[in-house]
Amino acid sequence: MREVSFIKQNKEKWLSFERAVFNNDFEDPDELASQYIHLINDLAYAQTYYPKSKVIIYLNQLAAKAFQKIYKTKREDTNRIFAFWKTEIPLICYQYRKFIYVAFILFFIFTAIGVISAANNAEFLRSILGDGYVDQTIENIEAGNPMAIYGSGSNWGSFIEISIHNMKVGAMAFIFGVTLGILTIWVMFENFIMLGSFQYFFYEKDVFWESVRGIWIHGAMEIFAIVIQASAGLILGASILFPGTHSRYTSFKKGAKTGIKILISSYPFMFSAGFLEGFVTRYSNVMPNWLSIGIILTTLSIISYYYLVYPFKVQKKITQPQILNLHIPLEKL
Repeated sequence: MREVSFIKQNKEKWLSFERAVFNNDFEDPDELASQYIHLINDLAYAQTYYPKSKVIIYLNQLAAKAFQKIYKTKREDTNRIFAFWKTEIPLICYQYRKFIYVAFILFFIFTAIGVISAANNAEFLRSILGDGYVDQTIENIEAGNPMAIYGSGSNWGSFIEISIHNMKVGAMAFIFGVTLGILTIWVMFENFIMLGSFQYFFYEKDVFWESVRGIWIHGAMEIFAIVIQASAGLILGASILFPGTHSRYTSFKKGAKTGIKILISSYPFMFSAGFLEGFVTRYSNVMPNWLSIGIILTTLSIISYYYLVYPFKVQKKITQPQILNLHIPLEKL
């Protein structure tokens, strides 16, 4: 067989395998291993019949990368947890970034609805938060400490209770994705309408700034994490609605696996938010502005970078070694 015919015959197979290897776009390791064997056979054939061909360099590099993916060393296994947050989650977030964007759009819409509703209906906030909570907050505002409600209970007790509550909200946002994402959107609707109306309430009472420098000490990470968790639910719902070339069940399993990983990745941020709410927010009234704003900007920057910026950096780093970018394009072999 002529070399040109050999390349033409196998080109699509190699490119497909390359995408799977470099983008982690494979579900069954056994299937990847089987394709790897075919690749090795092609490499052996090329070495035999085209010993001076550049296609050997291409297949060699692709085979080496595939080998690392399939046959992981013990050292890699011990670093599995580290790699999960360093590489796997960022790549997932890059691949499913549109779902994260949609979740943020819904966040802004629902929060705005909460603001508008509270501005046009004085009883709206009470219908959501309850008379007791609202009356207590009004008393705190009149006493000169709008954030006093966050100072109730012990530090550790508040931290544990808040963290458990946040984990439940996140789990619900994800699990409810099985309703085709409808109840996931409802969870977002409830929480973010509450947020918008609550913030407007403080604005109306002329303590908006005090509420911002208090609530958002923990809220920056907490709210952001809820949005990320909701995006996991949307991914799960979409896997059922749009199975693509997979069977609906296979697509669902893939969506569930992906969503669980995103959910797990958000929990450290949720715990951090719970810690801040239990140990730091309660002191916001005596905290200098520079410190409270510094905490808010720092926490928001960390979680924003991890989910919105870092995935692009990891994706770029992963794709750079591809042979197609190393001046040996397959099209020119």
